[in-house]
Amino acid sequence: MRRFSIFISLITFLLSRTYSFAQSDNNQTLPPASATEDWSVKPPLVTPASYGSPPSDAIVLYGGKGDLDKWKHINGEPVKWNASQNELTIVPKTTDIETRQKFGSIQLHLEWKTPNPKEDKSNNRGNSGVFLMGLYELQIYESYQYETRIYYNGQAGSIYKQQIPLVNASLKPQTWQTFDIVFNAPVFREDKTLKTPGFLTVFHNNVLILNHSEIKGPMVYQGYPKYEYHESKLPLRLQEHNSRVSFRNIWVREL
Repeated sequence: MRRFSIFISLITFLLSRTYSFAQSDNNQTLPPASATEDWSVKPPLVTPASYGSPPSDAIVLYGGKGDLDKWKHINGEPVKWNASQNELTIVPKTTDIETRQKFGSIQLHLEWKTPNPKEDKSNNRGNSGVFLMGLYELQIYESYQYETRIYYNGQAGSIYKQQIPLVNASLKPQTWQTFDIVFNAPVFREDKTLKTPGFLTVFHNNVLILNHSEIKGPMVYQGYPKYEYHESKLPLRLQEHNSRVSFRNIWVREL
């Protein structure tokens, strides 16, 4: 009788540990954009530290006006953004820019500054982004001590619409800020199927905000990301989103 009771208890435990998976419908229409807005966990505010200088083996992508020839607009035209000594500022409605050199896994450092909030309308507050391999977006946004301006996986330092940063380390508008990024590029098999997804580790103003966070696929605004095969090296891209965000001291180390 005791053995029978133990057997019944074991079966009950195993049944309690089972669960079912919902089958996705590949033919379903795209959900509204709000379906992928994540408000579940508000990152706490922290006080950031200062930043350092480039290492000796860095590839400097932008350190002054002379480096504009390392970039081009995505349509192939020369860069039309405003360059003054060591600062590069977006000119709205000129399109994104990308590097002429292609990269895979990298360590990336860049400094950025959002404009006066009075310049931008609605929720487009210092809106830009860093696209690793031109596909995977780390968001730039004016996120200083906000409350309800934008969903948390769309604030500064998020993997856009995918991963919320661990904390909000943003400084005030019109203040130079830093991203220090370790990007592990996705790996594809010979048959072009995904072997390993991409990962991002990011320090925002010297504060860890993404810790080897998985990238779920290329950035999409509406719907859900999905990997598709691409080359092992692609250009780095900076987004023009109709806001005069500025950049300086951009360098990479290939990994």
